[in-house]
Amino acid sequence: MATGTGTFTRTTGSGWNWGTTWGEATVEEEDEEMEPSGSFFSGRDGLVFLIDCSKGMFTAKDQEKAIELSIKCARTVLLNKIIASEKDLVAVVLFGTEKHKNATGDFKHVYIFQDLDQPDAPRIKELDELLQGVADNTFADDLGHSDDYSLSDAFWTCSNMFANCPMKLASKRVFLFTNNDDPHETSLQLQRQTKTKAKDMVETGIELELLHLPPSSGARFNVGTFFQDVLGMADDLTTLPDPSERLEELLTRVRSKDHKKRALQRIPFRLGGNVELGIGVYTLVRETKKPPFIRLDGKTNEEVKTQTKYLCEDTGSELMPTDIKYYQEFGGEKAIFEKEEVDSMKKFDEPGLLLLGFKPKSRLKEHHYVKPANFIYPDESVITGSTKLFTALLTRCLARDVVAICRYIPRANSPPSFIALVPQAEEKDDQDVQINPPGFHAIFLPFAEDLRKLKIESSSKATDVQVDKAKEVVRRLMFSYNPESFENPSLQKHYRNLEAIALEQENVEESEDLTIPDHDQMERRAGKAMSDFMSAVYPEGYTSGSAKTGSKRKTDATSTAAKRTKSGDSEDLPNVEDFYKNGTLNKLTVPALKEFLKSVNVKGTGKKQDLIDLVDDYFSKKL
Repeated sequence: MATGTGTFTRTTGSGWNWGTTWGEATVEEEDEEMEPSGSFFSGRDGLVFLIDCSKGMFTAKDQEKAIELSIKCARTVLLNKIIASEKDLVAVVLFGTEKHKNATGDFKHVYIFQDLDQPDAPRIKELDELLQGVADNTFADDLGHSDDYSLSDAFWTCSNMFANCPMKLASKRVFLFTNNDDPHETSLQLQRQTKTKAKDMVETGIELELLHLPPSSGARFNVGTFFQDVLGMADDLTTLPDPSERLEELLTRVRSKDHKKRALQRIPFRLGGNVELGIGVYTLVRETKKPPFIRLDGKTNEEVKTQTKYLCEDTGSELMPTDIKYYQEFGGEKAIFEKEEVDSMKKFDEPGLLLLGFKPKSRLKEHHYVKPANFIYPDESVITGSTKLFTALLTRCLARDVVAICRYIPRANSPPSFIALVPQAEEKDDQDVQINPPGFHAIFLPFAEDLRKLKIESSSKATDVQVDKAKEVVRRLMFSYNPESFENPSLQKHYRNLEAIALEQENVEESEDLTIPDHDQMERRAGKAMSDFMSAVYPEGYTSGSAKTGSKRKTDATSTAAKRTKSGDSEDLPNVEDFYKNGTLNKLTVPALKEFLKSVNVKGTGKKQDLIDLVDDYFSKKL
């Protein structure tokens, strides 16, 4: 799960201004999705597409019609919402139509095409039909066009939809699509009504965003003519940025889950003695999995419910929770526990962070990775004044380049963990927009029982020439890696198949697997360097297991079997029977197993385990 980063600004005296507190949540299990509560409400978003349907939107010379682009934006957003945040509410309202359909019925030329509701497949199909009507020039017969509309009535319709929504909304937005920069040029009354209603919408928490399209006349869209006052822009701002980037963003298919920022825990951070501060713990990275399948009745297609019952093995009677005990085996004996005893063994201490000491940051080993890190952020709701103390601790850790070693108990009945708090300073871009917030990354550290020791046999070392050639290959294949640039191909294929089935599409949209390397580009960038490296490691006359000079050395049966057989002579084959008797057939290579099976007239196909099974069957019958 990915969480947002909030907004922070640098202030004098107190270091960082930490802004408002992120959302909080109470959880029982660490891997469960948490619902937010408290000061930050990350609930449903409400979005209304308000689309101009006057004749000017249907006129285009050598480019796509403005009305087509608007409908495609709405369709793409609905598709994205189904995957990203299906609980959000989206509506499509048309104005400038001859026909009208709205809650009051008094607003002429305002047509609610889709009411405020959750996106689904039928609503996508309705937009497809609307888009097809535009392409077939039947829109005028179905809904008609009219320039005698009131934009104020369209705003009233959007406001009423939000006001009558029975669900609590975290945000309310209206996207206005039009290519007419002065819709009420001849009516001062309609202009005043529209500006007044737009101001009322802002005061009630409704955001109005204008996505202006190129006018049909070919002239430039002049926001100062009318929409400057509607949008509440400053007097010195008479131009809007090019909407192409915003439209491209709306038209981009993003098949990914939208995760709200929320806290795993809000716990105290004990520095020693009676000194404490409040912190929030956030998850920055979590694997996104496919949504679970829902079981249906094979005859009725109705969802089935799962019930779990515990039965006594001897009597077959149903057991109540109070009748169940737990056990683990130790030395062949069953150690039986009551539920209360199990709960008491899980409890170590009160939830929170306990500072143990500090270590140089260089002592932190990357290979001691246990699981994805969390992010620590101050929380005034736990202990007042926590932000100042947190800022002081962060500033000193950054100055001394040290990490704080802490014991971490996330909640009651949770086992303790060792974590290292790695400080992170605030980072901004050239436009003074925050890229990374200030705080601590909580790196989970292993216990002694978690470490594994490997006994690796000594082998020949690479020469300086070979190392230099390898460095050159690495240098030429370096690239800037950003995980946000790589989508999970398995998830993308899953969502595309779901989309095709739900929308009854004949063909499934192809997905690009960005995990496949570009061999042609690699060859262009490092082809010669890779050839030089291979020549340095495997010179002319080199054979497997040879010394640096390339001369062959004697090997025993085990080492010979572990290397690929380059000759078809039977004398080069290892003694497979000895490997069978010693139970070490898995040490043989696939070519050696296939060569042996071929020598005894047994057809050998499949994976290595299949070949081992064939060899095992051969000797079991022979011996």
